[in-house]
Amino acid sequence: MIQGTGSDVGKSLLVAGLARAFANRGVRVAPFKPQNMSNNAAVTSDGGEIGRAQALQARAARLTPRIDMNPVLLKPQGASGAQIIVQGRVVGQAKARDYQDLKPRLMRPVLESYARLKADAELVIVEGAGSAAEINLRKNDIANMGFAREADVPVVLVGDIDRGGVIAQLVGCKAALGDDDAAMIEGFIVNKFRGDASLFDDGLRFVEAPVSGTSDQTARGDALGGQGGAGPPGQLLDRAVAADGSTVLADRGPESEYEGVQVLRQ
Repeated sequence: MIQGTGSDVGKSLLVAGLARAFANRGVRVAPFKPQNMSNNAAVTSDGGEIGRAQALQARAARLTPRIDMNPVLLKPQGASGAQIIVQGRVVGQAKARDYQDLKPRLMRPVLESYARLKADAELVIVEGAGSAAEINLRKNDIANMGFAREADVPVVLVGDIDRGGVIAQLVGCKAALGDDDAAMIEGFIVNKFRGDASLFDDGLRFVEAPVSGTSDQTARGDALGGQGGAGPPGQLLDRAVAADGSTVLADRGPESEYEGVQVLRQ
């Protein structure tokens, strides 16, 4: 599961890039976002609505978009709150505080949709929403750690170096979580890193993740691609290559320090 230190750190495009990379390796992969908040909706073949980002991710995975890829979509309606769409259908609207009371009832359809995707795919790449450390919204959470723990999905936390203070983003976000939530994090990605990645080695070691990496997102979301064949379990994706040849994901962690970890270089 790709979670972020905040909004707009690149979660959606990373999921799309990974989906295309795994699809190109012959893996049956599907995207999934439990809860999305956006007025930019896409219509599925059966007339349901999902977030446009999940439709893009489906395209990257070479799949037809389906409502299970985004079972809860919130469409803001100004001061009146948000329209609530569950598994593609409008079920009502609620203000922010009232929505918190609805969330316990939404975990069931979220898990149902996730289970259906899992049944059809070898790999489901999950995208979180906003920040993993929104502890004021943690109770009954269905978007980030609440879902990750309920579905027992490991988490990779993404920070955006363009915003500055990316080490503080990653370390601070994890520190703000409860111990059980923090234990779900198995790796970090420093997004939009440019230049000599070795200059960031000390930063990666400070974060102390078993899988740490840098990524350079330079391609359009619908141009992401990958090359090569699928590797065996225990191998890490080294990079996904965009159609223009630019690297959009590069794992540069000190893999030799961790037993049983091998980087699959393309």
